[in-house]
Amino acid sequence: MDGVRGLLRTWIRPGAVTAAQGLLIALLSLATHVALFVLSLVSLLLIPVFGVGFALFPVVTALVRLCVGLHRRLARWGGVEMATPYLPAPAGAQFGTWRRFRWVVGDPATWRDLSWLLPGAVTGAVCLAAFVLPVYGLEGVLGLPLVLHLTVGFGYGPFWPIDNLFEALLCFPLGALFLVGGLAAGRWLVWLHLAFARFFLPPTRTAELALRVRQLTVTRAETVDAQAAELRRIERDLHDGAQARIVALSMSIGLAEQLVGDDPEAVRRLLAEARETSGQALAELRGLVRGIHPPVLAERGLAGAVRALALAVPLPVAVTVDLPGRPAAPVESAAYFAVAEGLANVSKHSGASRAWVELGHTDGRLTIVVGDDGRGGADPAAGSGLAGMGRRLAAFDGTMVVTSPAGGPTVISMELPCELSSPRISPSSGTG
Repeated sequence: MDGVRGLLRTWIRPGAVTAAQGLLIALLSLATHVALFVLSLVSLLLIPVFGVGFALFPVVTALVRLCVGLHRRLARWGGVEMATPYLPAPAGAQFGTWRRFRWVVGDPATWRDLSWLLPGAVTGAVCLAAFVLPVYGLEGVLGLPLVLHLTVGFGYGPFWPIDNLFEALLCFPLGALFLVGGLAAGRWLVWLHLAFARFFLPPTRTAELALRVRQLTVTRAETVDAQAAELRRIERDLHDGAQARIVALSMSIGLAEQLVGDDPEAVRRLLAEARETSGQALAELRGLVRGIHPPVLAERGLAGAVRALALAVPLPVAVTVDLPGRPAAPVESAAYFAVAEGLANVSKHSGASRAWVELGHTDGRLTIVVGDDGRGGADPAAGSGLAGMGRRLAAFDGTMVVTSPAGGPTVISMELPCELSSPRISPSSGTG
């Protein structure tokens, strides 16, 4: 049984995925590439004709980019990541405008996409063999040629038609050969197509730098806004909380000074109120400091701080930690508050019966997963705190992916690039 499972996991299932991927690539390539190339060429030739091409070429380019985007998604399905290379559209770049045409023509990715259409159609069509060969082999392994030979007559492999029972029985080894060879060749054919696509479709070095500058500009602006909002929150909390209580404390002590010789009982009451007020002010200051940088994070590290967060959540939270060291303090703080916000969302919105947190470090990236078995439907655009988590992580080049179908579960996967420093002092454990 273990051998069958191993064969299914390491050979048959990946082969089936590759066959399906090859079929989709071939269908997309054969159905769109040549037509889009012809439309692009025609729209370019129509530019001198009453300016028709000025309006038509950006429309055709949008269709080309949609097609290429589907190819990128199919490549991602096969484990190959290709970033989107297009420069951002300028303001007012509506269809039919000169600004739109100039933006499309001036983007090098436009011409790389067009130059890839015809050769991509050829390599994409070849990927059809990744589907046809295994299916043809499966037909022989299941004995379909034998059945058809006994009923209506049939041909298989080199035997067209099958003349006798011996040739019909040969469909079994021939089918196995086609199946195994098709699965092996299919992987190579799809890899060849994707390798060819990677030459044209990812961003160039210049485009990568331009996109990186744009991303850093947006991230910096969001970080500055977030820091300004945080400073305003701290100022508001100090003004409305600790500052007001300290003013009340000062007034109580001043009244006590005036009454110290005339009404000792009133002085005792005022001093008792002052002591209570000072305790409240101290508690608010501690809470404010905890919101800036929790002491538990400095004392126990990210693993201990996350376990402390889990204990405060009113439902079982399993914590799994695999960190061979500690991240830098800013990254550690960002990760802590991201987990805190994620668990707060679980408590407030999910309706879950349990949750889990996973911390790990792989290939120079801190990985964080916060999940629950609640009702799902979490949306970063719905103002549930997820957008703030994304902005906090983006300040450190981090990423966040939210998977939350209706009915659950909700899984928030986060990554932060960082290196670890000191060795871990406490083993991984679970908290429930």
